Amino acid sequence: MPSRPDADRLALLRLARSAVVEAVVNRRQLADIPANTAFAERRGVFVTLHSTGRLRGCIGILEGKEPLGELIARCAASAALEDPRFSPVNAEELPSLRIELSILSPLAPLRPEDLVIGQHGIVIVNEARKGVLLPQVAVEHRLSAEQFLAETCGKAGLPQEAWRDRKTQIFGFTTEILAEE
Repeated sequence: MPSRPDADRLALLRLARSAVVEAVVNRRQLADIPANTAFAERRGVFVTLHSTGRLRGCIGILEGKEPLGELIARCAASAALEDPRFSPVNAEELPSLRIELSILSPLAPLRPEDLVIGQHGIVIVNEARKGVLLPQVAVEHRLSAEQFLAETCGKAGLPQEAWRDRKTQIFGFTTEILAEE
């Protein structure tokens, strides 16, 4: 995806930070969300929180049916308070929290042989089960394409070889990553 201007990148990250602070400190959703061009875009987004280099929360929405600003604010608050893998973020953690936004391209069918590690994130769908992994997961964990597919199946609660099943659908996407320093 093309890179956006630095001012827009910073504004989107500031919005995410404000949403996390509002959720953690005041236990409510951010009320004032800008509606200009950068915030009005319709894209899926994942908000990932790291604390002292470790994952602290990650919540996302695959398809942008609402303005990006609204999705970022909602996902940032949810990543801080509602990721079931972690206890809610507390106010003392806020200074050490690092926020990363993964803004998604539209989903498109992807053949396993066309999967490019580090470029594609994937969604595996089989009946009512769905698993998603962002492109950076494969890089961070040094996964091969087959391992990445298998891990995404596992995240969906499917057998690791389910990606080979004709009934399984595989979708790919790319991301634009915005991260706090």
